[in-house]
Amino acid sequence: MKKHRKETNQVFYIALIFVFSIVVYGITFKDQFRTGANAVFDFLVNNFGWFYLIVMTIFVVFALWVAFSKYGKIKLGEDDAKPEYSTISWFAMLFSAGMGVGLVFWGVAEPLNHFVNPMGMEGGTRAAEIFALQKSFFHWGLHPWAAYGVLALSLAYMQFRRKRPALMSSILIPLIGEDTASGPLGKFVDILAIFATVAGVATSLGMATLQMTSGFNFLFGVPETNLVRLIVIGVVTILFMISAITGLDKGIKFLSNANITLGATLMVLGLIIGPTVLIMNNLTNGLGSYMSSIVRDSFEISSNNPWYGWWTIFYWAWWIAWAPFVSTFIARISRGRTIKEFIGGVLLAPTMASFVWFSIFGTLGMNTGMGIAEGAIEQTSTAFFEVMQHYPMGSIISMIAVVLLSTFFITSADSATFVLGMMSSNGDLNPSTQRKLVWGFIQSGLAIALMLSGGLDMLQTASIAAAFPFAIVMIFAMISMTKALKNEDLGEIREKYKEQEDMDVF
Repeated sequence: MKKHRKETNQVFYIALIFVFSIVVYGITFKDQFRTGANAVFDFLVNNFGWFYLIVMTIFVVFALWVAFSKYGKIKLGEDDAKPEYSTISWFAMLFSAGMGVGLVFWGVAEPLNHFVNPMGMEGGTRAAEIFALQKSFFHWGLHPWAAYGVLALSLAYMQFRRKRPALMSSILIPLIGEDTASGPLGKFVDILAIFATVAGVATSLGMATLQMTSGFNFLFGVPETNLVRLIVIGVVTILFMISAITGLDKGIKFLSNANITLGATLMVLGLIIGPTVLIMNNLTNGLGSYMSSIVRDSFEISSNNPWYGWWTIFYWAWWIAWAPFVSTFIARISRGRTIKEFIGGVLLAPTMASFVWFSIFGTLGMNTGMGIAEGAIEQTSTAFFEVMQHYPMGSIISMIAVVLLSTFFITSADSATFVLGMMSSNGDLNPSTQRKLVWGFIQSGLAIALMLSGGLDMLQTASIAAAFPFAIVMIFAMISMTKALKNEDLGEIREKYKEQEDMDVF
């Protein structure tokens, strides 16, 4: 027991020192840190863009293969395990943790950017509209959710079926053995996962705060001062800490369900006030264009065109940087699901939800015309509000969006606090309140320090660059998962599955 506690504290303190050292250096030597982080990121984008494309595509192929393979009926847990959460609550929690804030932030802004500045064609045309939705679908569709799904599946399988700690190092056990996975290599992977999570969430906390204050300024004339930003992040910190402390079954689950309700309300209102027929046409056209071009887009890159680095490669790197946090959380809430059910819930359902969201709000943005679109994309944080003021009920939709942004913001932060508690407590599925409090205050403190020093974009770049090794860890996770699945007794699983079906009939 003492050894276990010592190892747990070792990872916790090393991770803390590592995170603080980088952030203190970044704030103290801001210019040097920014130059270094940008240089590393540019090097990765320019020299390994092809690697990101191939790896992300492999994630999609692997996820679909394992779902529809002979292993699809294997449960993430004992053969008779039942899901902990209803399907709707499960989907709400995984979707909120995975993309919530980003959809509000980019739902209007990304399609407008592609509409105004499409690659290889004239902006503002019908062709530019289809291009804008196709690329938005591509960046927020199967690929990012496959990245989350592959890692989350490996984690859930190891912690619920193989009874191993809920740690990133556990996914490597079938490949390198228990001793190696719990040694220095495993600890390095666990510490890197903590850093990626803290850096990514602290960046998002700061950026979401900036967007919320921009929304308050645009809607209510509240000044965008540091004092207002501190008040916003302070209130949000209190709320997400309360949610994280109350646990999964109360705070996080309740807020996630609220997110889905608010999000659905926004989409219905957008569909009503907008050009409904055009929205539906854009959804079908965008979906058709996405499906017909997905193979080409998955491998298309050009060293002479910086567009790919600004958009696709940046997104792929960012999704991988977020994978440790989101995947750990998704794994935690997925006990009792079959592999096929898990992939369907993590890969297909959120992808379709994202497509509908971008079709509605992207169309609302592009339908205002080039003049308004060009003005809206000048400041991404207010693009949504700029567009909504040109529609009936626009003020009501904008206010709902601010509330939704807040609840998504809180849900992402409390999910991350919960995950960091797990990661730094030897994979404890219910980390202590003290450990969650520590990480909650650290996240908010870092976000405030970086926001005031102008270092948020710098930390985002650094976290994406530092997460590059996770692409390699995720490749090994797939290999390790395949090896573990080959040892399953499928005959026994089929028998139990058949018995369960017979019982369900009666």
